[in-house]
Amino acid sequence: MASASELAAGLARDAEAVCRHYLSAGRRYGNYWIVGDTRNNKGRSLYVHLAGPRVGRWTDAATGQYGDLLDLVRESCGLIDFRDVASEARQFLRLPKTEGASAYRPIGVAGRANRPAAERARRLFAMGQPLKGTLADSYLRQRGILRGSDHAGLRFHPSCYYRDLLTGDTARYPALIAAVTSPSGTIAGVHRTWLDPTGDGKAKVEDPRRALGSLLGNAVRFNMPIDAPVSVMAAGEGLETMLSLSHVIPGMPMAAALTANHLAAFKVPASCLRLYIAADADAAGRHGIERLSQMARSIGMLPLVLAPELGDFNEDLRRLGPDRLTANVRRQLVPEDIEAFLPAA
Repeated sequence: MASASELAAGLARDAEAVCRHYLSAGRRYGNYWIVGDTRNNKGRSLYVHLAGPRVGRWTDAATGQYGDLLDLVRESCGLIDFRDVASEARQFLRLPKTEGASAYRPIGVAGRANRPAAERARRLFAMGQPLKGTLADSYLRQRGILRGSDHAGLRFHPSCYYRDLLTGDTARYPALIAAVTSPSGTIAGVHRTWLDPTGDGKAKVEDPRRALGSLLGNAVRFNMPIDAPVSVMAAGEGLETMLSLSHVIPGMPMAAALTANHLAAFKVPASCLRLYIAADADAAGRHGIERLSQMARSIGMLPLVLAPELGDFNEDLRRLGPDRLTANVRRQLVPEDIEAFLPAA
C-alpha cells in the first residue's frame, strides 16, 4: 500500500503530465507550469515546479497556498477524505487500488502549514518603513491618493525580493507593502506592489502585484478599529480603489479584499448594519459583489453598491478629480452617512 509520500513522489516523477491532466487551462513556461489557481482557471497566479529539487511543489502567489502534487489533486478535484485523494492519485498512476490508507496531513491549506507564509508576511511588513516621503508615497500621489501615509497598514520596502515565475530570475525592487489583517487585527499576509526605481509607476516586470500569506476572509483595512464595533463600512477589490474612496470619505471604515474571489469571501464585522460595496467594471468584480451582497443579506445586513463613473474609483479620482468623485459618492450614500462622513464644506 503506497503511503502519502510515495504517492506524491510518484506524481512528481511525471509532474508535467499531472499538470496537463488537472490544470489543462495552464501552460509550460521553462521549468514551471503556470495557471490561475488549483481549480484550473486561466491566469498566472499558481506555478508548479517541473524540474529540480522542488519538482512537484506548487505555490499560488495570490492566496499563499502551497503544497505537493497530492495536495494539487485534492484541491483540483474538490476532495476531502484522503482515501478519495489516494484513489484518484492511484487511478492517475495506474496503481492497484487498496483498502485503507495512511493518515495524511494536507499542506498548503488554511491551518498549521500556512503559518510559515504568514510569518514571512509579518517579518516583511516589520521590515518596512513609514510611507511618508518615500517612493511608495510618491507612487500613490501620482494616482491621486494624497493621504496614503495616514494609513498605518501601508509601508515602504526599499529593496523587496521579486522572482519571475516564468524564468525563475530574481531581482529586488522598491515596493509598497500593505498589511492584510484578520478580523482580530492580526497580520495574516501582505500585498506587495513593486515599483519602478525611477519613479515611473509600477516596476516593469511581468506581475508587479502579488500577495503573500492568507487572504481568505481577510483584507487590507483602513480606519477600522480592532475593538470598537463598526456599524457602517465599505469593501471592495483593489487597494487603489479603496484608497481612492478613503481619500474622499476619510472617516469611513474600509477594506480592500484584493481579488473578486476574496471579496466574495470577506468576513464583514457582525456589528455592521450597512455595507457599501465598491464596484469594478468587469465580470469578476460583479461576481464578487453578488456573492458578498448575498452573504450580507443572509445575516440581516443592508448591502449597497457604490458605482464609479469610469472603470473604477481610482480612474475617477485621477481623470475626473476629487470633487466630482465626492459628488458621485454623495449621491449614493444614505442621508445619515452623508451627514456622518461627508459633511457640507
